[in-house]
Amino acid sequence: MILAAGFGLLIGVALGLLGAGGSILAVPALVYGVGEPVRQAIPASLVVVGLSALGGVIPRLRQGVVRWPIAAVFGAAGAGAAFGGAAVGQLVTEQVLLLAFAVVMVAAAARMLVGQAEQRGACTVAGGRVNWRACLPRALGVGAVVGFLTGLFGVGGGFLVVPALVLMLGLDMPVAVGTSLVVVTINSIAGLAAHLDAVAELDYRVVGSFTIAALVTSMAAGRLAGRLNADRLRRWFAYVVIAVAVFVAVQALINPSALG
Repeated sequence: MILAAGFGLLIGVALGLLGAGGSILAVPALVYGVGEPVRQAIPASLVVVGLSALGGVIPRLRQGVVRWPIAAVFGAAGAGAAFGGAAVGQLVTEQVLLLAFAVVMVAAAARMLVGQAEQRGACTVAGGRVNWRACLPRALGVGAVVGFLTGLFGVGGGFLVVPALVLMLGLDMPVAVGTSLVVVTINSIAGLAAHLDAVAELDYRVVGSFTIAALVTSMAAGRLAGRLNADRLRRWFAYVVIAVAVFVAVQALINPSALG
């Protein structure tokens, strides 16, 4: 219980500060830190990530940094794709699933290290309005990819949503982070629905401890986000993600019997 709460603190801080990244550690933390089977860790992760992201949205409502129409498009595209990801996940072994997850973690960390240059992309935002004719196809495409990963791995996908919102839609970082948290919440709900058959088997004491810690720290971190150096935090978090990815890959290769 204490261990689960400790991991929850880390996930909540990352989501609250960066709008991304925390969910990428939730599954490894539940599998190797808490001892949950992979098939239960994925829906458990979605509970933790979804509620933590929702907690991160709350302090940003007053700040006015959420673009609801954009979040709705990404979320709608991802909701259906989450069921596809969950179906694919049932077709592969837990070892393959974790090895693929390690690859995604490295890709996410690389994206964090590269950073996101703020610029106007295909979906130019002007006067609070979006040019949907230019950006809708890309927004739907990226939303579907994020949703698929949500269903497959139990991640919220903020590590893809944040750069997409900045580079494609031209949102500045605070707005991209706030909007990303709404998308992560929507995707987590959809992913959880796709894994509904495993929900009854969850250890709710572990999930509850993990979630409460993550939710509280996500809300607190959201209030501090504007006062800290987000780029420096993102870089250090990326190093942690890479280290965990290596650990996950090695464990999946040398000790596959411990995954069930």
